Amino acid sequence: MSQALSLAQKASSRTKPNPYVGCVIVKGSNIIGQGYHSKAGERHAEIIAIEDAGELARNADLYVTLEPCAHYGKTPPCIKSIISAGIKRVFIAMEDPNPLVKGKGISILRENNIEVITGILVEQATEINLGFITRMRLGRPYIRSKIAASLDGKTSLMGGESKWISSEDSRKDVQIWREKSCAILTGVGTVNYDDPNMTVRHISAKKQPLRVIVDTNLSVDLNSKILAQENILLVYGRDPKNKLKSLLDLKVNTLCLPLDKKKIHLHKLMEYLAETEINNLWVEAGPNLNGSLLELGLIDELITYIAPILLGGNANSMFNNPVLKLVKNKIQLKLHDVRSVGPDLRIQSRVIR
Repeated sequence: MSQALSLAQKASSRTKPNPYVGCVIVKGSNIIGQGYHSKAGERHAEIIAIEDAGELARNADLYVTLEPCAHYGKTPPCIKSIISAGIKRVFIAMEDPNPLVKGKGISILRENNIEVITGILVEQATEINLGFITRMRLGRPYIRSKIAASLDGKTSLMGGESKWISSEDSRKDVQIWREKSCAILTGVGTVNYDDPNMTVRHISAKKQPLRVIVDTNLSVDLNSKILAQENILLVYGRDPKNKLKSLLDLKVNTLCLPLDKKKIHLHKLMEYLAETEINNLWVEAGPNLNGSLLELGLIDELITYIAPILLGGNANSMFNNPVLKLVKNKIQLKLHDVRSVGPDLRIQSRVIR
């Protein structure tokens, strides 16, 4: 199964919105076929492995990182090929949380007298598909928020200046995370002050992620560089300055959502993104939007780049959240990975729920 998991991780972001899946076929002590799903709409891992094994697949064992599909999508169900190939046993890391599959593939295989063993390296299999699994189970993307901060926990000066807190090495590292993501979320404050492109740079990207701008009152600067790009979604709740027509003239895609306490209803936004098959959402925003997301339980993971600098007491913090009155109400995190990136420290931590 370890080999199948390694294969699954070779898949690029072109599999979006599909999960990463790897498959290995074994006879005796020999690997006779292997494959991984490399692009949405193309052959699944099991089909590639079966074709690789050919006639040797009969009476062999198949190891796959996710339950084989049992429904017709852009490709036929994998279980049909597994049965036709004469596979003897199927080892599955984890059940597919997709309601179209969830247990059905396993049941059909067993009905056809194929032995099925599940629950092998489940934690590792879950890790490589956090976005897909979160979307299927919770109806929203897996949400990572990137923050660049000083050693004293500040993200910008009082006036908003933040270029640059983190090093060039860290900024290049961010591009890898952007490329892995289906969408990048930011706020209108970041757009108006920093005028970012929010594109994937320095590394190859077949397609830029969807850039989502949260702008409650349509206060975005119409000359912002990001508005001149494709694959942009501007989310608003009110239009007090009648900017909507100008945005439509610029061919910017817009989405009007209800307000929650005078702000965009972020739960509704996450539901919408899930409906459009966004698995992984990458957040690059200021303390207001980050604070709202954290308060609503809509951050799963923090990717924090800590630079060896100090910005002082009157600089902006990472989150604008209500002041805690009791320590017991703290938000608990679990460190997942800590490593040096150039002169900075990258801390990957996950919210404990």
